[in-house]
Amino acid sequence: MQPDNHQHEEDPKDAFFDSLDHEVHESGSAHSEGEEHLESPGGDLTWVGRNSALERVVAQPLRRFLHIEASGGILLIVATAIALIWVNSQFGDSYFSFWHTPLHLTVGNFPIFDGDIHALVNDALMVLFFFVVGLEIKREMVTGRLSRPRDVILPVGAAVGGMLVPALIYVAFNAGTENLNGWGIPMATDIAFAVGVVSLLGKRTPSWLKLFLLTLAIADDIGAIAVIAIFYSSNISMGWLALAIGVCLLIATLTRVRVWHVPTYVLLGLVVWWATYRSGVHATIAGVALGLMTPARPLQTESGARSVARWLERKKAISLNDIRRAGFNITESRSMAERLERTLHPFVSYLVVPVFALANAGVVLSREMLASAVTSRVTLGVAIGLLVGNTVGVSFFTWLVTKFKLGRLPPGINGLHVLGISIVAGIGFTVSLFITVLAFEGDDGEHVSTETAAVALSEADAEAVNESGHSATVPTVEDQAKIGVLGGSLIAFLVGLSVLWLASRREEASQRGLVEEDT
Repeated sequence: MQPDNHQHEEDPKDAFFDSLDHEVHESGSAHSEGEEHLESPGGDLTWVGRNSALERVVAQPLRRFLHIEASGGILLIVATAIALIWVNSQFGDSYFSFWHTPLHLTVGNFPIFDGDIHALVNDALMVLFFFVVGLEIKREMVTGRLSRPRDVILPVGAAVGGMLVPALIYVAFNAGTENLNGWGIPMATDIAFAVGVVSLLGKRTPSWLKLFLLTLAIADDIGAIAVIAIFYSSNISMGWLALAIGVCLLIATLTRVRVWHVPTYVLLGLVVWWATYRSGVHATIAGVALGLMTPARPLQTESGARSVARWLERKKAISLNDIRRAGFNITESRSMAERLERTLHPFVSYLVVPVFALANAGVVLSREMLASAVTSRVTLGVAIGLLVGNTVGVSFFTWLVTKFKLGRLPPGINGLHVLGISIVAGIGFTVSLFITVLAFEGDDGEHVSTETAAVALSEADAEAVNESGHSATVPTVEDQAKIGVLGGSLIAFLVGLSVLWLASRREEASQRGLVEEDT
């Protein structure tokens, strides 16, 4: 790993390769920079690079699917559907018994993790998700959209509205109750789902609108992370927290002095996670902190990397040391944050997040559960907060920013586009479910068998439960909140997609009208 301030320092290796670049340029042996790349990095040396029947039937379609921006959202939907089908089937009891299987990890007599599989997913596996979020935020702050204040005022202002108004709506529904702790649930926007909705429309959606949504979602993530760290951490142990902070400072020092031994950072990162987990601050904050500390500027310039490649190409005799040196310098033309993000993003999108959905989206949709949710302040506060809160908050704050000339909408973007994006921002699936677990963890409800549920429910509901032959649950606040997340996100998805499609049709009709007038 490397520090962000390297570009201000003189490195003798840079001068060496600059001289090589000059020599190669003078000899005229450099190739065009626009050379095409093989679809598979291994070419025909690997299975995916061969043109076999199995590769055409399996590998190529799979590769195309994984490159679709909406693919992560599709897998998330599939995982959610599996969880709902599983928990509402005759094997529903096995869903809860599996995820709540006790899990104890120790080294000798020293405890490392004490919980169940569900806690392992939320407290350990999701750290990778938040680590990638931290990498994205760092990259955007250093070299991306969040690095230019003038460009971020509009989406960040919209994000503030998309967090503030949903929280206020939830508070309005639950004021004076013991469930006020769930106010953070409707604040979050799910990047994978939101971008997936926009991607479904393809070129019909203006590119600026996708950038606006991405920046809004990243700003929203920053707010959600702050909320988790401040309001959803409890019983803080200052000793463990001091250890986590101390190791973070050690990592920052090592990056400053250019220590690049990745296993060292992996080991220190595990210590940060473990100390944070023991401190009472939610362990996922460790992932965000590590992501934000990862250097987001490359050691080598792109021109320097090209010089190295040309130098290696024109050498008559190439040693293994030459290849290693050239490989290092070429690799370092991409920052550590970018490389880690590209490496981990598929793993997080196609495994971590679907597993999280599978572990957390299982809600019994029985008659009594749905009846309870319809009249539940928690369900209504979450669902209306996600749908109406984001629609009003994002669109109104966007209007405020443009009204006071702090930012402006580009040509071709109309009010219907803004309305559609505001509705799509109400898809709060992943982080909303995550905050739901934090907000209502340990509430009084519990998943029970058919016989126990029959005692707790009304006589009519108990009879319906017994007739069904399936296991049931006494409705819990957490389940009611999850129903609100699922329902609100689903409606936001359908309505937002429809509005954006209508906006694109109107824009196309308007463009055709202008063309006809010109002719």
